[in-house]
Amino acid sequence: MNVVVSHWSASPAVLAAVAAVTAVHLRGLHGVAGDARRRGEDTPRGLGREVAAFYGGLVVVVLALLSPIAYWSAHYIWVRSVQDVLLANLAPVFLVLGAPWLVLRRGLPFRMPRAHGPERGPLAQREPAQERAGRRARMSLLLVIAFNVAWCGWHVPVLYDGALRYPAAYAAEVVTYLGLGVAFWLQLIGSRPLSPALAPLRRVALLAGTVIVSTLLGMVLVFGNGLAYPGYVGPGHRVLSVVNDQQTGGAVLWMLVLPAYVTVGVALLIRWLNDEEEQALASGLDRLLKPAKPAWPTRSGLR
Repeated sequence: MNVVVSHWSASPAVLAAVAAVTAVHLRGLHGVAGDARRRGEDTPRGLGREVAAFYGGLVVVVLALLSPIAYWSAHYIWVRSVQDVLLANLAPVFLVLGAPWLVLRRGLPFRMPRAHGPERGPLAQREPAQERAGRRARMSLLLVIAFNVAWCGWHVPVLYDGALRYPAAYAAEVVTYLGLGVAFWLQLIGSRPLSPALAPLRRVALLAGTVIVSTLLGMVLVFGNGLAYPGYVGPGHRVLSVVNDQQTGGAVLWMLVLPAYVTVGVALLIRWLNDEEEQALASGLDRLLKPAKPAWPTRSGLR
């Protein structure tokens, strides 16, 4: 027990960042509740679930960066893989489900200019809706590709060992995982007031491509017999060799990402099937309610 407790770290940068985000979010919650009271309205529906999800994401970040996971990730590749999954997948999905964007904006100590979203502003007024939808779809695709490139890129040996050796590289890895992880999940699931640009079936296709990329990365490490990460060679690998540790880490990368991907993929497929059923029902009702054209020609047509 003493060993576990002794390996909790107190990184000033991480603690300061988490404390700042928490303070802004709490201030924003207080402001949102006050605005609702002044308007005589109830608290926004679902806000409690969103708050729980957001703080769940922050807890995952703390566990990944301050708990013994962070300490042992510098000694064992499989623990480093657990940390990578927490930072790039689990924490971002909770943060996105927490939909903190309006609350954080409300909690800032200064006024931010209202950004023109994709549906507003002078550019949106000049841009046709079809072109705007195409631009948003391309942006979604690019963000998903960027996430997959970063996920694989940080597992390239020179970058992987570099993040182990140099604090600046490690910080860049963490920021990349969290930032692109949030951007990735924003393309797949809704996060009030933001909504995905692509239809459910297209999002399933992006998710399937991501699963393939993650599976290939895991398989390369699981079935590889060569030493990929020499930075982990040391006295700590007396029982578990570095190659075996590397293979175990590949299995972690391969398997631990699947639950979130499969859950979201099934939800999107159900959403797509429901949309198709609603469209078919609406089309059938239109045919029933629309007056049928007479089969025989009218009197004027006979003349």
